[in-house]
Amino acid sequence: MALKDIKAKIGATNRTHKVTRAMEAVSAVKMRKTQQSAITSRPYARAAISILARISKTGDMTRHPLGKVRSLNKVALVVITSDKGLAGALNSSVIKAAYEAVKSYNQDEVAIYAYGKKGQEYFARRGYRIAQFIENKKDSIEFSVMDTLSQELSHAFVSEEFDEIVVAYSNFKSTFEQLPVVRKLLPLSLENLEKLVKDIVPMKGKFSEIPHTETIPAYTVEPEDAEVLSVLVPRLVAISLYHMLLESKASEHSARMVAMKNASDKSKEIAHDLKRLFNKKRQAIITREVSEIISGREALAT
Repeated sequence: MALKDIKAKIGATNRTHKVTRAMEAVSAVKMRKTQQSAITSRPYARAAISILARISKTGDMTRHPLGKVRSLNKVALVVITSDKGLAGALNSSVIKAAYEAVKSYNQDEVAIYAYGKKGQEYFARRGYRIAQFIENKKDSIEFSVMDTLSQELSHAFVSEEFDEIVVAYSNFKSTFEQLPVVRKLLPLSLENLEKLVKDIVPMKGKFSEIPHTETIPAYTVEPEDAEVLSVLVPRLVAISLYHMLLESKASEHSARMVAMKNASDKSKEIAHDLKRLFNKKRQAIITREVSEIISGREALAT
């Protein structure tokens, strides 16, 4: 390889390093904001589920239309991914988990609700029916979007258009750890909600304490438990979806920051190796030219 080519590669690598460093810095800022949103919303989600646990002791949860368990014929899959790449294996892990959850069903029995372009493209290429596609470009997360989606899913479940609704998303554990998770959204049950709470609780820190709902006595509800559940249960569906999106957003920016940091480190390493190669070849050329001059001088002297 000529010195000119090596020098051009060094320049291209340094430019790549600048881009990845800038993307790393941007992702770090977004990561802190989304992590804060996800973590600070956890007590609210746990409190809402705790209320449901108390009220459910006064009545049967399965009597609510959103809690009825039916034989599985048609399934709706909500896939939460990003619109953009450069986030390592984040999207591929979620998509793989989502596909594993529905691969045992016939394609005509599965409807895909894709929140994010990556999931929509994957299942569309494989012939699945895309019931709805929502772009996931904005960094700000609006509750109204997930509230509208939860109402549509709840209506479809009550009208028996679907017998089960599951959600695949990335659960945020830490900056360097994001786990793909598939959770059953409907039929709604206290057991599934408690699993969701268990997923979102970190191993340590001020948000790591889980309230004990098992020891809470049953309440006397006015006017009646069915009327309270009719308001609370649809709200819990929206809260669950919204929290899954918060976790997914925090995971996305964390994974992208780590991926860009790895790319920056690698480009720096490649540039260093290219500089060493450049200096080595340049030294070899200088040594050869000096040898040729000395040989020529000795030939003239004789």
